[in-house]
Amino acid sequence: FLLDKPELGGLGLSTSDVGLVYGTFGVISLIIGGILGGIVISKYGLKKCLFPMALALNLPDIFYVYMAYSKPSLNLIYPLVSLEQFGYGFGFTAFSVYLMYISQGEYKTSHFAISTGIMALGMMVPGLISGYIQAKFGYPLFFVLVCLLTIPGMIPLFFIPLNEDNKRQTT
Repeated sequence: FLLDKPELGGLGLSTSDVGLVYGTFGVISLIIGGILGGIVISKYGLKKCLFPMALALNLPDIFYVYMAYSKPSLNLIYPLVSLEQFGYGFGFTAFSVYLMYISQGEYKTSHFAISTGIMALGMMVPGLISGYIQAKFGYPLFFVLVCLLTIPGMIPLFFIPLNEDNKRQTT
């Protein structure tokens, strides 16, 4: 989307601009979001933070809807992508902590590795069809669809049993 030509619906950024947006500002934002997410979870607990952090992970998708419709200048693309990456780092921390929470018992490292693999599969399968969907509908509707498809994934958060009264050793 960032590299695609404007006549194809993209933003037409250069490779160096995309590298700077994601490789520098995006990575810094992702790291800060992850660190801040860990601090927030340690202060308030995973149970209280899970849904707000899932929102922080998913709501910034709206920035891509905005960018697809408005084609903003580079001066606005940098902070929008940085905020999206911050939200991803912040929200993904809750997922990582949840995986540590459920990975218990004698084979907890294996449980964590398998859970992480399932997560990766959950990213790969949509990635296989996303290009086709984007080509069929265009970037604006594609990003709207992405936003709508986050809703079913957030509903189960209300039903996840978390009993944080039994604090566990995480060493």
